[in-house]
Amino acid sequence: MKLPQAFPRGLLLIGLGLVPMLAFAVVPEKAPNPGAPYSAKAPHTCLTCHEDPEVIDVFHTAHAQPNDARTPFGKGGLQCEACHGPGGNHAKRVKKGESRPSMIKFGRTADTPVSVQNAMCLGCHEKTAVANWHMGPHDVNSVSCAACHDSHKAKDAVLTRATQPDVCYTCHVAERSQFQKVYAHPVRQGKLACSDCHAPHGTVAQKQLVRATVNDTCYECHAEKRGPMLWEHQPVTEDCSTCHAPHGSSNPGMVKLRGPLLCQSCHSQQGHPSLGYGPSGLPGNAAPATALALGNCMNCHSQVHGSNHPSGSSLTR
Repeated sequence: MKLPQAFPRGLLLIGLGLVPMLAFAVVPEKAPNPGAPYSAKAPHTCLTCHEDPEVIDVFHTAHAQPNDARTPFGKGGLQCEACHGPGGNHAKRVKKGESRPSMIKFGRTADTPVSVQNAMCLGCHEKTAVANWHMGPHDVNSVSCAACHDSHKAKDAVLTRATQPDVCYTCHVAERSQFQKVYAHPVRQGKLACSDCHAPHGTVAQKQLVRATVNDTCYECHAEKRGPMLWEHQPVTEDCSTCHAPHGSSNPGMVKLRGPLLCQSCHSQQGHPSLGYGPSGLPGNAAPATALALGNCMNCHSQVHGSNHPSGSSLTR
């Protein structure tokens, strides 16, 4: 097998702004094998042993583009050691009875501390991820970048709309079942991805939403519900998730409860014309109106998101 060309070491340009840095990456303090030298002929030295497909695939990724100076394999780059740390001691001959010095490993099962793994990634991706990363729950819960991303694959599953949810579901198992319900956003059909609504690298918004509020996020697709309306339904202007289950529901329209139960969770029946009254003015034994007993409130109040009709104050038209 012909090994990819290794490049001389010099100046490494990384980041979206092509910021010049020294060729030798800054290795975190807790990284394994501290103080080790860099190998002389990486990646040739690495591929002498690590030639399985999972490793070789890196040469089909953006990280291993020799003509792009921003990448680890670009001119003056450290190649494999840009991410895995200095491999001089790891690659040398090991005496009988001695163990080979470890290098930085990535992934859910790696023995390298998550802080070290993420520091290596954020060293280059500081402009695209680190600004909000430390404000998000993924960092708080010590989730490594490699737990979601596979930098050795040409098509990273989490970056593809059709396969991204399966990566998220490895942790968010409850959401998997919700998206399997009969009324749900088209995630399992590959038309919508988790990152269309959520910002996985962190944000100041609740639930890591891509917009400041739940409603602003929903309006990205449901612009017709934005308003303003002449007659507004207050819960609609406050939070769409008051009535709707955002990931999926067993009820039409992805509402949390079927009518009239959903409406009655806020609106009392008391005083409504559908409720029978006795001589004293208190509720009697008369049956409620057919529209309420056999259907739901929306049989009459059909414009629940708001109305612009002059006579639509009760959201009936």
